[in-house]
Amino acid sequence: MTTTSGRDRSQPPRRHQYLHTLVTQHRSALVSYAERLLTDRHLAEDIAQEALIRAWVHTDKLRSGEGSARGWLLKVTRNLVIDHTRSARVRHETTVDDTGEVAQHDHADAVLARVQADALLRSLPPEHREVLVHTYLYGYTVRETAQLLGVPAGTVKSRQHYALHALRGRAGVPPSDDPASQEVPARPPAP
Repeated sequence: MTTTSGRDRSQPPRRHQYLHTLVTQHRSALVSYAERLLTDRHLAEDIAQEALIRAWVHTDKLRSGEGSARGWLLKVTRNLVIDHTRSARVRHETTVDDTGEVAQHDHADAVLARVQADALLRSLPPEHREVLVHTYLYGYTVRETAQLLGVPAGTVKSRQHYALHALRGRAGVPPSDDPASQEVPARPPAP
């Protein structure tokens, strides 16, 4: 079968033969060179493949006799390695949206919550605030808090209960969500 140019299609065109020759003669050298620059074998293989694809696109330039094919391929490989290391993906940069602004995490909600929590704690009587600070912020047990404050453990529990109840009321938590205000179901009779 012949094409319009008179070439036989069963014979690979000269361009494909030239690419095959480039691959067999230079592929291993390109991979080794890229691997030395990148220290990543798989990425080096990708870079060498891209260099050979560019050689296929520019076959006419390579065949013109201006310099060696290996020199041209090594230069392309080096440029591809440089392009890769300069890419945003490698540098872990974030991309910008259509407005040109980089998305940043908004800390306003956390700051507002902290200000509101401080204001709520300051609204408590000092004895109640002191119990909450020791039990919730410092992580002391009821017994440890009682020893530190010099009061009985029952007093610490009572102050903690009333302080939490007051905070829930001031924060606008409905009483039905307050476990302390819910009724405890009666025990079933013993068998």
